[in-house]
Amino acid sequence: MELFKHQIEALEKTKDFNKCAYYLDMGLGKTFIGSEKMISFGTNINLIICQKSKITDWINHFKDNYEVLVYDLTNKEQLKTYVSYDYLSNQNYPIKYPIVGIINYDLVFRRKELLNLKEFTLLLDESSLIQNDKAKRSKFILKLNAENVILLSGTPSSGKYENLWTQIHLLGWDIKKEVYNKQYINWERLDVGGVPIWIVNKDEPYKNVERLKEKLRQHGAIFKKTEECFDLPEQVEIPIYIKTPKEYKTFKDNGIVTIEDDELIGNTSLTKLLYARQICSQYNQNKLDAFEDLLESTNDRLIVFYNFIQEKERLKTIIEKHERPISEVNGQIKDLKNYEEKDNSVTLIQYQSGSMGLNLQKSNKIIYFSLTQSSDLYEQSKKRIHRIGQNQTCFYYLLLCKNSIEDKGILPRLMMRKDFDDELFREEIW
Repeated sequence: MELFKHQIEALEKTKDFNKCAYYLDMGLGKTFIGSEKMISFGTNINLIICQKSKITDWINHFKDNYEVLVYDLTNKEQLKTYVSYDYLSNQNYPIKYPIVGIINYDLVFRRKELLNLKEFTLLLDESSLIQNDKAKRSKFILKLNAENVILLSGTPSSGKYENLWTQIHLLGWDIKKEVYNKQYINWERLDVGGVPIWIVNKDEPYKNVERLKEKLRQHGAIFKKTEECFDLPEQVEIPIYIKTPKEYKTFKDNGIVTIEDDELIGNTSLTKLLYARQICSQYNQNKLDAFEDLLESTNDRLIVFYNFIQEKERLKTIIEKHERPISEVNGQIKDLKNYEEKDNSVTLIQYQSGSMGLNLQKSNKIIYFSLTQSSDLYEQSKKRIHRIGQNQTCFYYLLLCKNSIEDKGILPRLMMRKDFDDELFREEIW
């Protein structure tokens, strides 16, 4: 296959590393870099862990571009065959083609057989998904005995350097978590009800950042931003401020409100935040009207990101009223037929299911009906349209309730986390 210049450079810089991370901006072809590096190791057994929605894409990628045997390890019969090849490989039985097994993060820790793999190459697609070292998936992956490791991510830390340790560990940087936290994170102690808890200092969260960046690169981490590799079109964010419903203030003051016969009771910090967000979105007729105005203003393909199921249902009602073809990506369905075939389609995407991995550059307009609280999902979502093959300016319409949790809380925090992630990409040292 023919690689782009930045892909060739990334592979050249890591040619002497058996553990490396390709932290490339979304849309720069990490799949091709990762697969080329994997094949270059020449191991008989290879394991790819990715999101569930990407399993088919990885399978097709290897079948279309390499002479390998590919197995979907979500299928128990294929898993048995895959593990049998590992046994044969360990017995020095000649294997004609490399064996590639593919499984998703949410299932991998249930496949205990994989802990027996030896002398294999491990590739983590969207390695930022193992940031939580207490999660089952992370604990399981850290127990794997991989000879070679490849990490792929466009948002390695989600703007939180305290969550980098798991990836650092996989890269072979032998630093204990406690030492890492002491050297690079500014922690402060709070007493909550007499119980001490430690949080990251919000004013100056990190220290020794230049040393951290250099150590990452010494352990095979490559950082590349889109603008270093391609002259992609401009990105334009357009905030649209919307009147906040009167129920928002009532809920904020009293922690309880009734809307559309639904009684919302914020009796914990989590429910207070959840209902405050929902009052700004699915219960907000002003925002639904603003969405309809945007829909009526163009017949171009539109991508719409949302959080909650009820938001989707109300958005679909508006779209159907205007007789626009709909595509959907969420936890239950991935249907992009209308997106691919109809230039006036509207594609509704739930953040968790579609922020990563989709190629949607046929569109150049995204509407954010509500914001995610995850900086990596937000940044990844923007790159669904701003990627190789896009030749139009990309517009992002942010529907924000004025003076609410959306514009005063979530959005500023997303911007802050983006700045921290961007800092890792600056001033590459070689």
